[in-house]
Amino acid sequence: MKLIDKFTSKLSHRQKIGLIVVAGIVVGLAGLFMYLLRAHTYIADDPAACVNCHIMTPYYATWSHSSHGRDATCNDCHVPHQNILQKYAFKGMDGMKHVAYFVTHSERQSIMAEDASAKVIMDNCIRCHTQLNQEFVKTGRIDYMMTKRGDGVACWDCHRNVPHGGMNALTSTPGAESQVPLPPSPVPSWLQSMKN
Repeated sequence: MKLIDKFTSKLSHRQKIGLIVVAGIVVGLAGLFMYLLRAHTYIADDPAACVNCHIMTPYYATWSHSSHGRDATCNDCHVPHQNILQKYAFKGMDGMKHVAYFVTHSERQSIMAEDASAKVIMDNCIRCHTQLNQEFVKTGRIDYMMTKRGDGVACWDCHRNVPHGGMNALTSTPGAESQVPLPPSPVPSWLQSMKN
């Protein structure tokens, strides 16, 4: 606190007001940015939050018509479940990475999981299907890093169409994309009416 007092004691009244105004603008713009990104929707486990980005629409549509659509949310597969801190840290970092890809127009046309995400996804496959892997089909427990070394295959090497379906998944489910709960525009109606 003494450091702040030393700094502010050397500023004039005008400079202090200027700093407060600049800080208010920065905080306000950050709040607007978070609102426009619908950041608050990502805190919960609602899969509809994933379609805030239009590129996720086909993935949501194919998931919602799969067997996983009845029993698992996006977060069940795509975030770690060791503890709540790790879960939200991963969601935050992954989400900001997606924002950066979108803003820089560097997102892929066909989304592929990067190594960090692939590890989480495979760990979650094993977490949910442990009994199946160890007792029924006896594939045991291998992890993603073992598959990278060639000591086995990833779950999706055999189960390619689970849960998002193949390239033809949307055509085999007519009307699937029209059932996706796209979020409403964050632009207020009075502002939208000005462009007409």
